[in-house]
Amino acid sequence: MSIALDETAASGFATKAAAAAGGLVILVALLAAGAGAGIASLLGAAAATPSATATSAIPPAMLALYQQAATTCPGLPWTVLAAIGTIESDNGQSTLPGVQSGANSAGAEGDMQELASTFAEYDTPVPPGGANPPSPYDPTDAVYAAARMLCANGAANGANLNQAIFDYNHATWYVNEVLALAQTYDQTEAQTVAAGTAGGVAVDWALAQVGTPYIWGGETPGVGFDCSGLVQAAYKVAGISLPRVAQDQYDGTAKLGPDDPLQPGDLIFFGQGPTDVTHVGIYIGNGQMVDAPYTGADVRVETTPTTPGAQWGSDIVVGVTDPTK
Repeated sequence: MSIALDETAASGFATKAAAAAGGLVILVALLAAGAGAGIASLLGAAAATPSATATSAIPPAMLALYQQAATTCPGLPWTVLAAIGTIESDNGQSTLPGVQSGANSAGAEGDMQELASTFAEYDTPVPPGGANPPSPYDPTDAVYAAARMLCANGAANGANLNQAIFDYNHATWYVNEVLALAQTYDQTEAQTVAAGTAGGVAVDWALAQVGTPYIWGGETPGVGFDCSGLVQAAYKVAGISLPRVAQDQYDGTAKLGPDDPLQPGDLIFFGQGPTDVTHVGIYIGNGQMVDAPYTGADVRVETTPTTPGAQWGSDIVVGVTDPTK
């Protein structure tokens, strides 16, 4: 089941959001140039601090609602819910058909522009403060239903956020707009992307590959990656040339000291020691990395230790490096 969107209305809301964000046009251009999906550390954004863009564009009650509803789905950033709500209905403030009552030309209803059948599939249990019976025109009911749908379609535990957003409207442009706007709502991520760091671009691009199969020796988007192939390809998009295999990537990049803070884009290496590196992942923040793990698995986001010497399965963390130095 999908949620329909009035494309004309969405374009208008997206334009308004872009103007409010100020830097959103630059951000979208950066993402397009880097072929990334604009996820960056959004997967770890459950506790993200709202940016000035978020607090100026979203009414306080709706901002709190997005944050509360997102907690029902581990791996779903509240910023993504907020971006969808902004694009769909200007956070419930739009007077276009289907927002306050009735349906738009695609049959979508309410604050999150859900089809009646889709809303009915995800409207229970009634959330705290929601209407009973549930209504798509009740902000609480609508936002919680949207969170449940995203969770069911790939957002749970960060399995495939791109797919979850795509299933909301079945359009690639929509995924890109949601993710770009979501970044401007997270204070830390907005600053990272605004700075145009190579690490942020590499992370965005790598996260766009989530769900791609692991293939030994793979280095092709949509076909397959191995761990170092993913790293090399992501940094190539960011304008940095890295060696092809994990050991050479470890040897050829700047090592971080024990007191150096990790940043999105840093590389975490695993193996038995400095001369026996067998795996690498790209740190995305909040104790998580994106990596191509092993044959039979897909590119994914997973929790990672970051302290050299820490155990990771049968391997240890060999070290962390910054490939941008």
